[in-house]
Amino acid sequence: MKKFFKVLLIVLIAFVLGVCIIVPCVWMGEIKTISSLEQVDPENEYLYCMEYKADYDLDDLIAANIDKNDVLKDYVINRVAKGLPINIGGDEEMENKSIGCTSFQVKNAEGEGFLYGRNYDFYKNPSLVTISHPKNGYASIGVSDMSHFGYGIDNLPNSFTEKLLCLASIYAPVDGVNEKGLCTSIMALPNQMSQQNTGKNVVGTSVIMRLFLDRCATVQEALDLLSTVDVRHDIDGGYGYHYMVADANGDCAIIEFDKNDEWKTMIIRKDADTTCMHITNHLLSEKYLTTIPNDSVGNVQSLSWWRYDTVADYLTQRNGTLTLKEAQDCLSMVMWRDMVWDDGTFEDTQYSNVYNQTTKTLYLRSWFDKYEKTYTFELD
Repeated sequence: MKKFFKVLLIVLIAFVLGVCIIVPCVWMGEIKTISSLEQVDPENEYLYCMEYKADYDLDDLIAANIDKNDVLKDYVINRVAKGLPINIGGDEEMENKSIGCTSFQVKNAEGEGFLYGRNYDFYKNPSLVTISHPKNGYASIGVSDMSHFGYGIDNLPNSFTEKLLCLASIYAPVDGVNEKGLCTSIMALPNQMSQQNTGKNVVGTSVIMRLFLDRCATVQEALDLLSTVDVRHDIDGGYGYHYMVADANGDCAIIEFDKNDEWKTMIIRKDADTTCMHITNHLLSEKYLTTIPNDSVGNVQSLSWWRYDTVADYLTQRNGTLTLKEAQDCLSMVMWRDMVWDDGTFEDTQYSNVYNQTTKTLYLRSWFDKYEKTYTFELD
């Protein structure tokens, strides 16, 4: 009997040692990533920053043909979390009421190059700035709404296991800049869920932006990449999207999809003789462009046309050239502040960003600080 317990003890010790050796080797990237997660400001518990150090394979993701959010969650569990049985995603779905975002590119009045402004108008949720240095791609700063992978005001990443959910952020940027100065962002469009089906590999709502950030230095490269895939938005979400992409040379384009013609891609390019371009939450392609609010081509409830015209007037008055402060002021003119709906729910501008496309710097203002404090993030 003593011999049996001795053997059992040796087996248990060997098992523990094996786990101690194998787990760090297999999970080293994930452990480093999660360990880097921190609050940006001790006084703001809803703004986080993380350096993504785990491996991820975009070719594998493209080959998986993922066009639904729940399937993407499963992919994250199986590929990034290595099968760990965690639930990535919240249990409750918020009703999308206004979802009003604004983006623009302007010439920088304080130096060379261009600035890229962006309001993300969607509930008071925690935000995550993810800095990544992929082995086979460009380094980037991406910003995510943490509610997209399971967090909320009352559900923050306080423990190690809770932080695991943040591993999904690499696939869920809603705007960002890469080391070449390429910026991109997403804007919602009601009932415009692209369902492209030309036989190419499929990418979903936010994955296309990760591809832009990792693989593209210019707008043309982004459009060339776009032509190699089918973009499909989650049909169950109720919202489709259009995108803006702009490079450090001042080129800028808006990407939309034609629901009345098999979701063919529609591209609006910035005029060569202008220094600015902007977008809100209605279609801008010539086929659908209207100055009269129309819920068949945009989000009337979000005051999209008013915001578009307000930004246009501001940019025109300044000849499409702004300082950092002016870019922030422009965004302030069209952001949501404590919008209260009849059912008592709130909507807000979760954060307001300005990217310097020359220095690859992000200047972020958060709802928690009432947009009065600017946080700065730079690529190393």
